[in-house]
Amino acid sequence: MEESLKVAQGISDFGFMVIVCAVFLCLAAALMIACFKWFKSIINGMIKGNQSMAAELLTETKNQNDMLTDIAEGLRPETQLRIKNTSGIYFDLAIERVCRIIRKVREENHIADHEATKAKIHTLIMNLHEDRNSRFDHYTYRGKRLSSYTSPEWIEWVEQCVLSEVYAESVNNGRTYTNVQTVYDRIKIDFYHKLNQE
Repeated sequence: MEESLKVAQGISDFGFMVIVCAVFLCLAAALMIACFKWFKSIINGMIKGNQSMAAELLTETKNQNDMLTDIAEGLRPETQLRIKNTSGIYFDLAIERVCRIIRKVREENHIADHEATKAKIHTLIMNLHEDRNSRFDHYTYRGKRLSSYTSPEWIEWVEQCVLSEVYAESVNNGRTYTNVQTVYDRIKIDFYHKLNQE
């Protein structure tokens, strides 16, 4: 009742129009504040959406650039020629080193102990393989280290050849060199096929 009397007194003192204007101004201020908050939330949403879209575009662009670099590098014939020349040197060096291993094992080891001889040969061949891979790690092809195109299966191929030569009935260095070279030619072909498969 008291409130109503105050409103009635305000109407009589200030007039109906002033009270209506005051109420209208309060409503207009509240509406403007609500509109500004609404616009702010819309603009913030648009900015966040643009940021996430820009991040996705940047990621996609980087992926496409990597793919294009990969394709361009694979299409350049001098890249493969460089890899073939470099790897060929390492494989040819390995032929000589394996022939030396065969000679050393024949001369220095008690080859009657098959298990110990096989373990030693495996270790020596694996060391050669890992040494070559560590050198291949400095080269890349299609975005991957060159050592990722090698295979641990090669160790078994060379190991079988070395064992057959160590336990051959007659010692023939020419035959040994030819057999080791044949294995490394097979390894080279396998390596080049792996380079061209991807």
